Amino acid sequence: MMQHVHDKIADLLRDIGVEGEIQLTVPPNPELGDVAFACFNLSKQLQKSPAAVAQDLMNKLEAHHFERYPLVQDAATAGPYLNFFIKTSELAKLVLTGIAEQGEAYGHTAVGAGKKVLIEYPSENTHKEFHIGHLRNVCIGNTLVQLYRASGYDLTAINYINDFGAHVVKCLWGLRKFHAGVEPPANPQRWLGVVYAEASKYIKEHEVEVKPELDELQKKLEARDPEIWPLFETTRAWSLEGFKKIDTELGISYTRIFLESEVKDRGQQLVDELLQKGVATVGEKGAIIIDLTPYDLDIAMVRKSTGAGVYLTSDLALAEKKFQEFPVDESINITGIEQNFYFKQLFKALELSGFQKKMTHIGYGLVNRPDGKMSSRLGNVILYDELRDEIAHRLWEASAARHADWPQEKLTALVKTLTLSVLKFSMQQHEAAKNITFDLEQATNFEGYSAPYVLYVVARINSLFKKAGHGRGLMVVDYDLLIEKEEKQLLLVLADFPTVLQKALNHHNPAVISKYSFDLAKTFNDWYANQLIVDVEAELQSARLALASAAQTVLTAALGLLTITTVDEM
Repeated sequence: MMQHVHDKIADLLRDIGVEGEIQLTVPPNPELGDVAFACFNLSKQLQKSPAAVAQDLMNKLEAHHFERYPLVQDAATAGPYLNFFIKTSELAKLVLTGIAEQGEAYGHTAVGAGKKVLIEYPSENTHKEFHIGHLRNVCIGNTLVQLYRASGYDLTAINYINDFGAHVVKCLWGLRKFHAGVEPPANPQRWLGVVYAEASKYIKEHEVEVKPELDELQKKLEARDPEIWPLFETTRAWSLEGFKKIDTELGISYTRIFLESEVKDRGQQLVDELLQKGVATVGEKGAIIIDLTPYDLDIAMVRKSTGAGVYLTSDLALAEKKFQEFPVDESINITGIEQNFYFKQLFKALELSGFQKKMTHIGYGLVNRPDGKMSSRLGNVILYDELRDEIAHRLWEASAARHADWPQEKLTALVKTLTLSVLKFSMQQHEAAKNITFDLEQATNFEGYSAPYVLYVVARINSLFKKAGHGRGLMVVDYDLLIEKEEKQLLLVLADFPTVLQKALNHHNPAVISKYSFDLAKTFNDWYANQLIVDVEAELQSARLALASAAQTVLTAALGLLTITTVDEM
């Protein structure tokens, strides 16, 4: 929508003689204008100062130009800038009719029409606990899935679960050594994480003694040896069942779930083929490697000296299998940034093998504890279910205090929605590539940059309509009544939503949408605090309710992209 405004102003500038590319920005202060044109490039061409060029352009802007461009109310110079003031009523007509016609599809585009994309996430490991690092992966993945679909792409979501790695061997070894014959507790998935951490600690302290046992167990696992296979299948089922519950709770839906165990054998075959092609060679002690040093990517191992596979072994086969089953134009992997280098190695190894499909890696920052980095191996992770329950407890107390008259069933439903909203919003409110430290106090705060603050605006708009006794059907709107500066600011933010969606997609960064949601909520609250909406004459009330309804529609759409459900009351 703002692109339309910028296009009209660019047309106006061309009418008065500006040639070449026209770039428009937003002035730092709304009092200076709504859209700015910098005259630096023109000044070089015309051999004049930027301020003189801006004044010359201003002199050419006679009244009839504005008549041909009703969106523009006025213009003014500010040093080297020519700034334009948008007419609020015309902006209101453009924005409010667009939102009313498109609803929650406002801002959607067809830029990806005809293109097929596959997104792989969150790629959990069985035999480990699901912690908030995995949660951030899920949240970012969910939002990117929504963004691609909102941009017209044919999007397929899949998951690849590592059920065959060294961590599984450590857990199985720990179960047999320390817990043979022990009945699992009520939450077997969490117990496996405890056993894994326990085994990892012991193995680190007795590495020389234990390594032969682990190597032998790895061989038996990859050979599907009946001595270990039943225990593997039973314990894997515990993990997969736990993941399934979390997927349902967080709203994840996959077309296909791949397991490492189903591609590992093919990966070993591919390693043999790479050896035959001369892409891979035998390294020290018999390990199979690919020398990527000519590409500044070090040495990549694709098979251990014991003959066991590694992550690369399986990922070579997974890449092949994904494109066999899904004829997409691009495959995207979402993992933590600590795997950035690994994926560069993987993609280069695939390229050298003759694999020519487009593959992209998106790395996101780690989630740290307040006291430092988390590690499943050390057993100091913040577990998803424990965090969820702590957030729910805090929100229950706050909501019960605000609504002492509400029945328990209503409070329970509210708290459940708010809890998931807090989890999802807090994992996406900072730049995706940056490490974050989870702040429980801020995440559950009803003020500031938080999910409760944004959701409260949606509920507040519901109460406005209830107070006005006004339905949400088509309203007769006199756009000329929307003239206040707070109304223009709200309209400008609403107009920017389509640009925000494209920016979030282009940079693979859901934080752009989270920040926008907060800015929109804050801008609405600024308007609400300074202008009456319901207790005014009927025509003005209709116009302002239409603006409030548009704000609610866009907020709901933005939160929906973050897979956050809104609430009617708070």
